[in-house]
Amino acid sequence: MERSAAGALVAARAATVAADIDRAFDALLAVPDDPRHRLYEAMRHAAIGGGKRLRPLLVQATCDLFNISRESALRVGLAIECIHVYSLVHDDLPAMDDDDMRRGKPTVHKAFDEASAILAGDCLHDLAFEILADEQTHPDAFVRIDLVKALAVASGPVGMAGGQMMDLEAEKARFDLATVTRLQNLKTGALIGFCVDAAAIMARIPVEARTGLHGYARDIGLAFQIADDLLDVEGDAALAGKALGKDAAAGKETFVSLLGVDRAREQGRLLVEQAKAHLHGHGAEADLLRAIADYIVERDR
Repeated sequence: MERSAAGALVAARAATVAADIDRAFDALLAVPDDPRHRLYEAMRHAAIGGGKRLRPLLVQATCDLFNISRESALRVGLAIECIHVYSLVHDDLPAMDDDDMRRGKPTVHKAFDEASAILAGDCLHDLAFEILADEQTHPDAFVRIDLVKALAVASGPVGMAGGQMMDLEAEKARFDLATVTRLQNLKTGALIGFCVDAAAIMARIPVEARTGLHGYARDIGLAFQIADDLLDVEGDAALAGKALGKDAAAGKETFVSLLGVDRAREQGRLLVEQAKAHLHGHGAEADLLRAIADYIVERDR
């Protein structure tokens, strides 16, 4: 698929998914008329509007392979977006990345305060598992508990949170390419892996039959991070909606610092082609997954 066609397909589906996610957050986070209102307002500030919604889009795209209902795909996408948004709220805090802008607006601790930001992140984390545990997500309780377990693993010390800890340590140590790859497989790749695994779980696909999907997720996760590293060096902060160049300023090793711009860009392209090759057993139903892989390295934010 040509890149322009891939971009158009991703843009069209992403716009629909983003609108669905925003409507779901709007309903889920209705502000109560009691002393909790500031907490809900902080969650809404973080969750509604902005962002690529790549993870819910990946859930939808993988669900296309197995004819999973749109409602189930949306609810799983909403759960993963709760986890992703909570992680951004906490990562932006002064104790971690200390960022002032996110998605083109003030970060939650700037728009509200640090205590509200911590609680907003905590609650978004909890809502993810409440959503997955609800029978509206899937009628089979065994499927629901598998979803809960998979997201918990992807979010915790052997997943995203572990990767964030490695990222903090990267400011104090010199990481080689293998360590940076491990860091990003955890921090970014684990949640992306859950996005494609969730559809297979709902379709009751045996673990041994998910090798291709796992390979696809691993490769696009690394390609996504390489693209992020390139944007951090070459991108436009106004388009990104956040500060750029912070990794270099903090002395962190990245794919770009270790490989150089040209080799990093080429590695990203190779990973995309490898990711698409993992989908060889699928036909047109996997076109959106292929398009997402192409989009990951051509995006400008």
